[in-house]
Amino acid sequence: MRFGIFYEHQLPRPWADGDEERLYGEALEQVALADRLGVDYAWAVEHHFLEEYSHCSAPEVFLAAVSQRTRRIRLGHGIRLMPPAYNHPVRVAEALATLDLVSGGRVDWGIGESSSAVELEGFGVSVREKEAMCEEAAREVARMLSTMPYPGHEGRWFRVPPRNVVPKPVQRPHPPMWMACSNRTSILRAARHGIGALTFSFVTPEEARTWVDDYYRVFREECVPLGRAVNPNIAMVTAFGCDRDPEQARRRFSHGFDFFGFALAYYYGFGSHVPGRTSVWDEFEGRAPDRGLGDATPYDDPDGLRNRYRQFEEAGVDQVIVMPQAGRNRHDHICEALELFGREVLPEFAGRDEQRQKVKRERLAPHVEAAMGRASEAVDVDRGEIPAVDAFGLRSERTRHEVAAVLYEDT
Repeated sequence: MRFGIFYEHQLPRPWADGDEERLYGEALEQVALADRLGVDYAWAVEHHFLEEYSHCSAPEVFLAAVSQRTRRIRLGHGIRLMPPAYNHPVRVAEALATLDLVSGGRVDWGIGESSSAVELEGFGVSVREKEAMCEEAAREVARMLSTMPYPGHEGRWFRVPPRNVVPKPVQRPHPPMWMACSNRTSILRAARHGIGALTFSFVTPEEARTWVDDYYRVFREECVPLGRAVNPNIAMVTAFGCDRDPEQARRRFSHGFDFFGFALAYYYGFGSHVPGRTSVWDEFEGRAPDRGLGDATPYDDPDGLRNRYRQFEEAGVDQVIVMPQAGRNRHDHICEALELFGREVLPEFAGRDEQRQKVKRERLAPHVEAAMGRASEAVDVDRGEIPAVDAFGLRSERTRHEVAAVLYEDT
C-alpha cells in the first residue's frame, strides 16, 4: 500500500502579515521532508474563496514549486476543478503537460466540480449541470494531451477549433486520472469511468472494505474509460498524528482536524458566510461542535498506526493519504510526526508494495483490456483534414486595415 500527504493550506483567523507566505513555505518544507522519507504522493486541492478552510486556489503553482524541491514524490492535483468556467480545458491541458515536464513525469490528475455555493456561484457554475460539465471537459482534456493535432470540439459547455495543444506530457497518453469522491455513488461513478477514486469520507477500515469491493466489482464489469487509459485505484484520506505517546499525538493534532471537519461542514452545509468578515475559527470555537468524522483512531504511536494501516491494506485500499496540516497544527509537530512515521511505519508497507502491485496488475489485466475494448473513442481527425488558420494579414482587405489600425494606432 502506498502513502500520500494532503494539503488544503488551512489558515484560521486571525491573520497577520506574512502568514500566507509562512504557510506555503512550511508546506514546501514538509513535502520535501516527505519525499526524503519515501512518502509516495503529495496532493493539493483546488478551492476558491473558502477563507481559512483552504487557501489553495492555484495548486499547479504550488506543485510546480514542489517539483523543484523533490526527486521522487508524485504530484497529485487532488483535484483540478474541471467545469470550464473555473478552468478552460485547453489551459488545464497546457498546465498539466507543463507540470509533467518540469517534474519529470510525476503528475497525477484528479478531476472534480466542487459542491460549495461560495465557489459555484462565484464562477457562475450550475449546481445541476456541473457533473456533466466536468465529464465533458475531462474527456476532452485527455484527448488534447494525447492527440496531435487535437481535432477540436463542439460541445455543450465549450467549443475549441482544431488546434495542436502544446506542450505534451511526459506520461503517455496522459497522467493517471482520479476523481474526488465523497460517497458510494461517486465511487461507483469513478469505477465506471476507469478513474482512481479519491475518497474524502473518512471511513473506518471496515467500511473501506465494502467500498473497495464495490469499486473493483464495477470496474471489472462496467468500466468504459473516460480518458485514454485507466487508473484502477482507490485512495482514502485520513487524519494523522504520530508520537511515541498516543495521548501527545492526539493533543497535538486532533484539534486541527476537528477544525477541518467543522469548516468543511460550515462551507458545504450550514454556514452563512460574509466574505472577508466572518471568522470561521471563532464560529468553530464558539459552537463546540460534534467533531467526529468517523475516523476514530488516526492519532497514535508508530505501533498503533502500523496496525491501523495494515487494516486498510488488508481491506484492499491502494493508498492512504494522511492530513497533518489542518487548523493550527504546528509545523514543528508535523515534521516530527512525519519523521517518526517515515522511520518506523512506512518501510514495512513500502517493502510489500512492489509485489502487491505486480499481483494486482496481473489480476486486473483482462479487465483492463475489456474496458479499453468498450471505450467508444471518437475517431481523431487525420492531420491532413485539419483546416489551415490564416493569419489576419492573409484575410480580407478590411481585416488587414483593421489589424493595421490596432497595431499602429500609437505610432
